Parts: sequence; C-alpha cells; structure tokens
Amino acid sequence: MDKIIAIQGVQGSFHHLVAQEYYHKEVEVLECMSFAELTKSLVTGVAKEGVMAIENSIAGSILPNYALIDENNLKVVGEHYIPIDMNFMAMPGQKIENIKKVYSHPMALLQCKEFFKKYPHIKLIEDADTAEVARRISEKGSTKVAAVASKAAARLFGLDILAESIHTKKSNATRFLILSTKKKEPNGDKIDKASLKFELESKRGSLVSVLNILRDFNLDMTKIQSMPIIEFPWKYSFFIDVIFEDYIEFKKAMDILEVMTERLTILGTYKNSL
Repeated sequence: MDKIIAIQGVQGSFHHLVAQEYYHKEVEVLECMSFAELTKSLVTGVAKEGVMAIENSIAGSILPNYALIDENNLKVVGEHYIPIDMNFMAMPGQKIENIKKVYSHPMALLQCKEFFKKYPHIKLIEDADTAEVARRISEKGSTKVAAVASKAAARLFGLDILAESIHTKKSNATRFLILSTKKKEPNGDKIDKASLKFELESKRGSLVSVLNILRDFNLDMTKIQSMPIIEFPWKYSFFIDVIFEDYIEFKKAMDILEVMTERLTILGTYKNSL
C-alpha cells in the first residue's frame, strides 16, 4: 500500500466506504475520531490524503469543515458522492421496544428524525462516529442500546439490523471531498471542476459582479456557501464550486476575479464526479 488515507470514523463508516470506492482498492486508512484530527494528520504528513464529508442532501453543509480546509491551507483534489443508507442496529436478540438509547453521529440522527418520532421512548444521543458506536456496542455486548450506521458496520461488528433505511428522504446522499496538502496535477486527467473561496468589499452589487464573470466565461456555479469573517462583523467570505468545459476559460475568469475580489483562493481543481 503506497499511501495512508485519513478518514473520519472507523472501518465500516461511510468515510471508509468512500475511501474504498474512490481509490478502487483496499486502502490503508487512518481512523480519526474528529475532522480536526483528520486535518492534523494531513498537515503533519501522517496521512497523504484524506476523505472529508462536506454536505448532505438532507442536512445541508457541514460549515466547520469549510473553515478547517481554509485555515489549514488544504487542497481539494477530488470528490465523491455516495447514497447514505441509515440502519437501526443492536446486539442480536434485541427488539426496538426494548431499546432505551440510540447513539450516532449528529448528522445521522438529524437525517433520521422522522423515524424516531415513532419511538419517543428512545433517547437520542450524539456521538463521534456511526460505525464506532456499532463497534463499541459489539465489543461491550451492550443491550437496550442501539446504533444508526451502515449495513457494512452491522456486518463487520455482528449486529442485527432492527430497521433498514430509516433516513427521512430516500434520496439521501452525501458529498465527500478528497483532500491533500498539495494541489492536484492534471497528469492527463480531465479537470472540469473547481472549489474557490473569495472575500468581497461590503458594497452593493459586488457579489452580482462576480457571478456575472462566472457566466461570461461559461462557468456553471453548482454551490455557494457564505461564512462570516469573525474578525470583521457583518463581513462574509464565500465558498463556491464551479464546473467548466474549457480550463483556459476558467483561468481567464480567475485572473479577473483576482482583481475584483479582496482575496481569492483556489481551494482545488479536480474532476467532477457527477
């Protein structure tokens, strides 16, 4: 195995599934119990690349992760989407009626809130990772507690699935970014998507002017996310994703935006996976 890939969570987690799918092979993963720990593993060189969830089709953007990428000067070198299938699992022989508590990642619980409305006797408790909870229940042989995690986690840790696909929207999917400390070199690969961050003067029409440049150079914006700049109240930075056909046109647009914005950062250029 030629490189270590950092993931948030443990084997059997959705991050682990993404690493296996994206790299098309069994990869050596470094299990990190937080996104901050994942980021540190990249900055210190312990891991060469990392998998980080950035947005979910139900729960929305994971805002702190934008800050981690920006503050640590990480580069987006790829992306991967997977459907998220949430399952309710416990030790063999358990029944839903006997479950008192369920532990999972807060995003997972949020995606399944309609299911748990039917079981008000179950207390929802936020935890660090979906699969890690499943592993812990298995190792301790815990009864009357359950996890919300992937079917892979249930198989890996020998748990029974008490209810399948409990997420509210069946079209549930999550977008993951592939991160590195070094930008992606084309090497013949098609590059047709970019992630950007920029800051603007607080004046009327400044954002519209940027969007007009994207339009004029045939860049299709697929995502925009604003975040407050802590040091300057009521001032915002913008994170956007754009797709394009012509890399030269993209570069021309970036040259103009470099002048128009107060600060422009190209977080990464990579292949669109949709």
